[in-house]
Amino acid sequence: MIFNDSWFLILLIVIPVIIHFYRNRTFTTSIKFSDISNLKRIKPSLMFKLRHILIILRTGALALLIIGLARPQKGLKSTKIITEGIDIMLAVDVSGSMRAQDFTIGHKRTDRLSVVKQVLHNFILQRKNDRIGMTVFARYAYTQCPLTLDYGVLTQLVDKTKIVDVQDEDGTAIGSGIATSIKRLQDSKAKSKIIILLTDGRNNVFDIDPITASEVAKTFGIKIYTVCVGTYGEVPYPMKDFLGREVLTPVRIDIDEDTLKEIANNTGGMYFRATDTKSLKKIYGEIDKLEKTETKSNTYTDYKEIFVYFVIPGLLLLLLEIILANTRFRKIP
Repeated sequence: MIFNDSWFLILLIVIPVIIHFYRNRTFTTSIKFSDISNLKRIKPSLMFKLRHILIILRTGALALLIIGLARPQKGLKSTKIITEGIDIMLAVDVSGSMRAQDFTIGHKRTDRLSVVKQVLHNFILQRKNDRIGMTVFARYAYTQCPLTLDYGVLTQLVDKTKIVDVQDEDGTAIGSGIATSIKRLQDSKAKSKIIILLTDGRNNVFDIDPITASEVAKTFGIKIYTVCVGTYGEVPYPMKDFLGREVLTPVRIDIDEDTLKEIANNTGGMYFRATDTKSLKKIYGEIDKLEKTETKSNTYTDYKEIFVYFVIPGLLLLLLEIILANTRFRKIP
């Protein structure tokens, strides 16, 4: 509680002055007795015991009225939370090499994309107040989902993402994946803009050079985290045998780690390597910790006038004092 006109509180000094004069008042008339021994046997009446109630009511009323004049106010604090979200584009490789089954889910061999989708699903749902979109690329790159706060829709689109099954559309256009993500972020007003690029191969589509694309990202203030998925050496890859059955065949998939490292370094991001499901989850967990939404809070105080809670009781005490002074405690001249 504060007082808007606190200088009125100085008037409270008159209360002890009034009490002082009341206690030390003198009477101009008195009755003299030669012997007061008989008076000692007289018990004081209730009204005599309550003889000081008038001064109590008067000073109480005065104190309340002075406090009311000082305009007491009650502060009602409210806090406004301001979040500065991060705009995130997920650039995911959906080329044919993502069919390699060198990852596991529940001790069962699973293709790389299925594991990636599961990890992305959890990553998205852990974010708060961030717009997230998704770009997929193979021979060509396109936006699977624009930047959105609707994580439900985004996770559904992540679940529907598939590996390309047309030979003419296969390939690994890392540069195009970056460029398409940049288009979604370049006009963003977010304080922080990032691309999480995930691939398991080497750029083999030369429409847009990945290093050049990373330099463009840097000019827009976009940071790129690169994630390389896949184990070293030969990996089990599903193929058809001469009877049309699907069998796992060891194949070698080239990975260009140097380019991915350079892309990350150019933009102030980081490079990660995931060789199993556990490490891939850990990587997205680390990125989640590194790129946290900035939260600020501004506290505002609204003041409510509460002088009425002092003035009305003060007036009631004053009225009661006047009534009692003219009835039960009326003095005869």
